[in-house]
Amino acid sequence: MRLRRWGTALTLLLLMTALPGTALAPAAAATTAPPAPRPLPRLFDNTAVSDNSRPGAADFDGAGRSLSAQDLAAAGWSPGTVLTLDGARLGWPRGAAGTPDNVRADGQAVAVRGRGDALTFLVAGTGGQVTGRGTVRYRDGSHSTYELTAPDWRSGPLSTKAVALPHVNGPDGQSAGPARLYAVTVPLRPGRAVASVVLPPAPPAAAAALHVFALSVRDNGRGRTGSWAASTAGYRAVGPWRDRTVRLVVHSGAGGPRARIRIANTFAAAPVAIGAASIAVRGAGAAADGRPVALTFRGRAGARIPAGAELFSDPAAFTVPADTDLLVSLHLPGTVTAAPVHQEAAQLSYVSADGSGDRTRDPDGGAYPQTMAFWPFLTGLETDGGPGSIVALGDSITDGVKSTSGADRRWPDVLARRFQAQHTLPRYGVLNHGISANRIVTDRYQGDGVSTDTGGVSAQHRLERDVLAQAGARTVVVFEGINDVRSGTPADDVIAGLRALAGRAHERGLRAVAATLTPCGGYPDCTPAVEARRQAVNAFLRDGAGQGAFDATLDFDAVLRDPAAPARMLPAYDSGDHLHPGDAGLRALGESIELRTLVPGRTLAP
Repeated sequence: MRLRRWGTALTLLLLMTALPGTALAPAAAATTAPPAPRPLPRLFDNTAVSDNSRPGAADFDGAGRSLSAQDLAAAGWSPGTVLTLDGARLGWPRGAAGTPDNVRADGQAVAVRGRGDALTFLVAGTGGQVTGRGTVRYRDGSHSTYELTAPDWRSGPLSTKAVALPHVNGPDGQSAGPARLYAVTVPLRPGRAVASVVLPPAPPAAAAALHVFALSVRDNGRGRTGSWAASTAGYRAVGPWRDRTVRLVVHSGAGGPRARIRIANTFAAAPVAIGAASIAVRGAGAAADGRPVALTFRGRAGARIPAGAELFSDPAAFTVPADTDLLVSLHLPGTVTAAPVHQEAAQLSYVSADGSGDRTRDPDGGAYPQTMAFWPFLTGLETDGGPGSIVALGDSITDGVKSTSGADRRWPDVLARRFQAQHTLPRYGVLNHGISANRIVTDRYQGDGVSTDTGGVSAQHRLERDVLAQAGARTVVVFEGINDVRSGTPADDVIAGLRALAGRAHERGLRAVAATLTPCGGYPDCTPAVEARRQAVNAFLRDGAGQGAFDATLDFDAVLRDPAAPARMLPAYDSGDHLHPGDAGLRALGESIELRTLVPGRTLAP
């Protein structure tokens, strides 16, 4: 014992005398140096997934409960599956059930590489919702902090979940769920290459934990421009469609070389198979102008999209002409009984006969005897290059309800044509993410299960998917709130929601522009109380561009209102229901916008 103490004392003496004045610095540095980054799977210290035959082989939450491997497989989340969630590619852990598959965040350094706009985590909280702050380290030596919130795996919101599973496994067997996992995205410093990510520290509550299954850097396509888009508004019954092809009519905004489509299985509980896909310029009806060009998915003709995920095609050698009807055809080889849809397409599309198989390459429309007025699965079309996209986040007025079907007379269509017709400013694409009946504060569709409600989850809950993850997004125009005030939501809550949308857009480097709420006097539920709430929201938006929340305000109210009766729409612009403008009113909105107001870096133009 004495010899050991003498050796320790001698070591300390040598340390103190070797470098006078800095003797203890090396030892101190050694105790405070950050841990070396390691790949995430090497940090796994918790097991969340068990096989139904051995439900007690995993303990996700500290109480012996876990996720069912069979439920995950039924959702298409098998070990090693690559999931695309909100534009980010994430790998579901490869290990078999009963082996470690996630890490409980406690300051670990994770080796991550990439350059993009955001960092996406696949997470869940146990013991309640968990929030913590972590650090991103960049290859140039700089760093930034982030705040990560993991909703609870049992009680978190269904409207923002990546996937929901029907059961929970435990030591005594299986019980009813649901269990939930979440994709959560945080901003990165633009243009900087990520070197590593330090996870948040463990939460103070002993029973709580923030679990990370996967993470990756997301690039939302700064080298791409969105030409067309539609939001998933709900998950509704269809068909059943058995081995059919859907031929969807969409209208391009921006043109450009090479086309890439986005297909979404949002809100679904099961995977969907895509047997083949194609794109073509539309001729007449369901007929193509020439032979459709085949699309591939990582070099293959088809792919399977897991529940809640999305799929991008490979860029195809197809030049997208601006302001043109296109046909996107998807072969569905299995039986489809429900689908994520955009309900109010204001456009007829086509469906082949039951059992007709792959008709994606048919140039004529003879195989498509049926029509539909909604868009299933397809949510986007992008081109290579270009200046990026303006995203219109709105409700039925942006969606084009009451506009002439098939004529592309929504106000974002008008705006897209104006951008393409000029050469002074960047010729942005304009993406229409309006959903009829949508709200800012509350969900219409609750985000899970087959439903007849296709009003979508709230603008807050869909902002990541429908705006921040869109190809080359530069500016968002928020034109929502009339459905909130009509449903009784206090004006202060609507204003708080608008502030939150603007704040999140700014956090990601987007320009945020708002539009005032248009009049609805004469519509059955537009009472004096609704008008008072509408005026309060508009007063906020007009006051210094939303009191500093927004970069600019578009006064759509002033464009449409009747000067003789300001609570009502000008009759020439009214579709007849006193809430939705018709073609003339939508054209007036699209033409009223000073294009420079939407260009990032411009000053206020209220």
